[in-house]
Amino acid sequence: MNLKAYLRSRRKEIDRALDYYLPKTNVKPATLHKAMRYSLFAGGKRLRPILCLAAAEACRGKVSNALPLACALECIHTYSLVHDDLPSMDNDDYRRGRPTCHKVFGEGIAVLAGDALLTIAFEIVSRAKPAPRYDMSILLREIAVAAGSQKLIAGQVADLEAEGRKVKRDQLRFIHENKTAAILKSSIRLGAMSANADAKKLRAVTQFGHGLGLAFQVIDDILDVTQSSEILGKSAGKDIAAKKATYPAVIGLEKSRAEARRLTRQAHDALSVFRDGEAEPLHCLANYLLEREY
Repeated sequence: MNLKAYLRSRRKEIDRALDYYLPKTNVKPATLHKAMRYSLFAGGKRLRPILCLAAAEACRGKVSNALPLACALECIHTYSLVHDDLPSMDNDDYRRGRPTCHKVFGEGIAVLAGDALLTIAFEIVSRAKPAPRYDMSILLREIAVAAGSQKLIAGQVADLEAEGRKVKRDQLRFIHENKTAAILKSSIRLGAMSANADAKKLRAVTQFGHGLGLAFQVIDDILDVTQSSEILGKSAGKDIAAKKATYPAVIGLEKSRAEARRLTRQAHDALSVFRDGEAEPLHCLANYLLEREY
């Protein structure tokens, strides 16, 4: 498949939907809605919503049914970045190639913009069409748990607490499984749920998402020490400066690359239950994420 064309087409589709769901900049309070849109439309890869749509396709579902869930996930991801960049967290001045939300709108508005993006995600989920096997309560619980105190936020807390400390590999895996892999995995699960996937296929994409999510963060750790700020679109070397717990810091650069390859193979293997071609976009996305340079 032509992956570049696929990604471009899906990004446009997701951006149109996000523009529809979010309040316009002239809706009061205008400053808040400008800040939300500034961060959401800063040119991200839209990886999580694209994976959501690709999982729906793999399970023979309609993209239109998965789109609200995909958009909700992007809102949650962006909220986490806005808060992660704050001076009290990672203290970053750049995100996606331009000044971070708090640098443009101030810390107070950035906090509230993140809060609003998280909240509107659940409003957007409520617009989704539940499938026979997965009612609205299941969809809402899936996204709430992934973004909650035992997953996404748990990973962020563990990440903060690990700064400047020598951590073991299992502690590092806990951070990455929750801070990064949990939302990635739920993106894929929700896409499958929108397509009314049976238990076998849902289990397969869950395993795929787990492996892919971990591999994604390992690559992120590698890129932080091998690429420039211009290529990354954010401050390179921040993890080292902040003495963050990362795979290169714990097991070294070459072993980190080998681990990313191992996890990606694991993700590919999980999709063996699908017929030839059904999961091609997911396979292609896994390879793309392994080989990415930013």
